[in-house]
Amino acid sequence: MSRAAEETNRRMLRARDTMDRDYAQSLNVPSLARIAHVSEAHFTRTFRAVFGETPHRYLQRRRVERAMFLLRETDRSVTDICYEVGFGSPGTFSRTFHDIVGRSPRTYRKEAVAAGVPTCFTMAWTRPSS
Repeated sequence: MSRAAEETNRRMLRARDTMDRDYAQSLNVPSLARIAHVSEAHFTRTFRAVFGETPHRYLQRRRVERAMFLLRETDRSVTDICYEVGFGSPGTFSRTFHDIVGRSPRTYRKEAVAAGVPTCFTMAWTRPSS
């Protein structure tokens, strides 16, 4: 791998790590591109080439993954979880959750049973695909 490719990957990883850590914050392409030290258009193209999905979709999936955990492990309301994971409205949250998981948050909660297995296994088995 060339030095340029390594540097590009490192920059994209820096932005992805920010999304993983600050998923509940208001993150947008301009701020993530600044973190990666590239232009917005270049960031979006390169992120998709490196990780196989757009930055926006990756961030949505991370938020939904966290919401899935909260729905399984807590009795907090769907609306509270929606805002905690970074969505701006319950409607957007429900629509995005359904698009990624294949069922509504309420249905997921009813069907999800916190099994007596380690959390890492549950996360791997229930991880939504992109």
